[in-house]
Amino acid sequence: MRDLPGPTHAPMLRPASTSPLMPATVRADPGRLGRCAAGLRAAWARDETDLRAAQRLRHRVFVGEMGAQPRLPRGTPAGHDADVFDPFCEHLLVRSVDGDGDPGEVVGTYRVLTPDAARRAGGYYCDTEFDLTRLRSLRPRLAELGRACVAPGWRDGGVILALWGALADFLARNRFDHAIGCASVSMRDGGHQAASLWARLAQTHPAPIEWQVRPRLPLPVDALERGLAAPTPTLIKGYLRCGARLLGAPAWDPDFGAADLPLLVRTADLPARYRRAPAAG
Repeated sequence: MRDLPGPTHAPMLRPASTSPLMPATVRADPGRLGRCAAGLRAAWARDETDLRAAQRLRHRVFVGEMGAQPRLPRGTPAGHDADVFDPFCEHLLVRSVDGDGDPGEVVGTYRVLTPDAARRAGGYYCDTEFDLTRLRSLRPRLAELGRACVAPGWRDGGVILALWGALADFLARNRFDHAIGCASVSMRDGGHQAASLWARLAQTHPAPIEWQVRPRLPLPVDALERGLAAPTPTLIKGYLRCGARLLGAPAWDPDFGAADLPLLVRTADLPARYRRAPAAG
């Protein structure tokens, strides 16, 4: 991960009375807000407390499980994952819900960087890892999804469904045509699993050549085993179920010890079960 220069004026999170990025002409159905799969509730971060909860989960997964060593902005609290894009993003949280319906711990999170916010931030996070020149025509209506993770013990699919239901609703209501994301694969085995997964997806889920991107720091796939029966991580399965296409070869992210696969989703291709899923509050 290569950080862009930080903002001179960090935008503030919206107060609890507002919904993220909802234009005046767009209104959420109050009866749908915040409900998702049984035992789970999706909601957009409304304040710094929510943001910190998402960052703690990210630290638990990225640092605790994956062994990442990200470069953190000055002032980041211990036990939190953060970067210079966080202040510009909308942060989605899925919480467990107890028997009384009260929200508990954060068990899943995603963040969204919109086109306007990306301009204020100096670009997308994906710009730091890939040359996105061929996607120039898509950028006015291109959202970026990132920093996705699910807590251990919650990776059976319900949290992914809740996350993607809220994301699909967000993309559709804000009229974003596409979403791009970097899907990470651990390189603890030296990168062979990542290279094998890329080789398989390049055959089954390729994007059109006119949308292909180039990694700035390529994973040396030619020097790695590419014929392994590599499992598909849960989060990447979520992308593929939403019709994602692989944009090109993986980038190597030394800070996270991961290979990042560039994926693109068309909002129009999202399955009906996600488009009908309840929105996040």
